[in-house]
Amino acid sequence: MNWKREAIDKLKNYTARREALENISREIKRLELAYVGIRSAAVDSTPVSGGGSSREDAMLSNIIHRDELKRRLKETRLWVAQVDKALAILSDEEKLVLECFYIHRTKGGTEALCEQLHLERSTVYDRRDSALRHFTIALYGITESG
Repeated sequence: MNWKREAIDKLKNYTARREALENISREIKRLELAYVGIRSAAVDSTPVSGGGSSREDAMLSNIIHRDELKRRLKETRLWVAQVDKALAILSDEEKLVLECFYIHRTKGGTEALCEQLHLERSTVYDRRDSALRHFTIALYGITESG
């Protein structure tokens, strides 16, 4: 397994995963409110062929959807916490370099980083490689398959 590639993928997806924490929570809340609005099937209604009513189907679908989102929210929280913990052990410069190259990639970011750190381009790339190695070890305890 290419652990550095895995670490890069985590960095590239970090912002989206953090945003997903809020989005998933909002969607769960929306579904909870929608569930309250789904009325129970009327006692005197004739069952639909096949068993359930459309209201029962809507309620069941809502419950299943919320359960899946709750599972995904828990998984995403763990994922973000893992990356946060690995980032926390890096120096400020290492975090800055990884943010520039992977998390908040922007056009001209490398040049801006060179100016900000007062370094040549080749040195910035060396710092990137070093920061990535440190981050990968913090995540997985290893950088290469072996």
